[in-house]
Amino acid sequence: MRRKPSAAFWVMVVLLTLLVVLPLLWMVITSFKTVGESQADPPTLIPQDPSGRAFGEVLTTGGQNPVLRWALNSLAAASLHAALVVVVASMAGYALARMDFRFKNFIFSFILLTLFIPGFVFLMPNYLLMDNLGWLDTLWALVVPGAAGAFGVFFMRQFFLAIPKELEEVALIDGANAWIVFTRIILPNAKPALATLTVLSFLTNWNDFVWPLFVLFSPERLTLPAGLSLLQGAYTTDYPVIMAGATVAAVPVLIIYVFVQRYVIEGVANSGIKG
Repeated sequence: MRRKPSAAFWVMVVLLTLLVVLPLLWMVITSFKTVGESQADPPTLIPQDPSGRAFGEVLTTGGQNPVLRWALNSLAAASLHAALVVVVASMAGYALARMDFRFKNFIFSFILLTLFIPGFVFLMPNYLLMDNLGWLDTLWALVVPGAAGAFGVFFMRQFFLAIPKELEEVALIDGANAWIVFTRIILPNAKPALATLTVLSFLTNWNDFVWPLFVLFSPERLTLPAGLSLLQGAYTTDYPVIMAGATVAAVPVLIIYVFVQRYVIEGVANSGIKG
């Protein structure tokens, strides 16, 4: 018989919920304030003179700060990057989990070792590679680098190891080849892991700040995190506009998580069971 959660448990849940929700709520509230009220001391909890001016400036594809254009750039880059990561990681993970070939364990160990290398080490080599390919200041400079990351390969391999081999053996007996087994047997059973990796890859690319500043030069091609840094002026800061931009940046992420949270929880719970 399960024990009912204690009062202390629910108090901790409420405190953690407030810790997460209150900053988001404050961000939205500030976006409806005037510039003067957003800088008031002490700060006001409820806007005295609510205004949608900040969202009016944000939700435009033109002007000096095209935040909506930046959001669309981020959405395109993050979506394509996540799709490419899932394709590469699922195929590499399946090969390392199920197929037998020379130096497989060495290759997998080498892939894991790259997880311990700081990401900043790859900035200059990736920049030179993008320059040689002619991809600087283009969408591909945001999509391709990192698509073959070690984490995705490791994550998918661990999930594939937890899928019973009997499913594949039955398909092989029926005459299916390796590609059919992978696409029609393995991938449908790996939906939780695929959804989890998609969300993680999307968020990583969506929130990336440093790399877009390295490879994008045109203001209209910036992504949202890089573009929002331009909203802070040298002498004054329009906090409502910044908070409105941050709200726009948070909405797609929250929508995606609402739809895939069940798969994310299941994918994290089932990955890493076998090694």
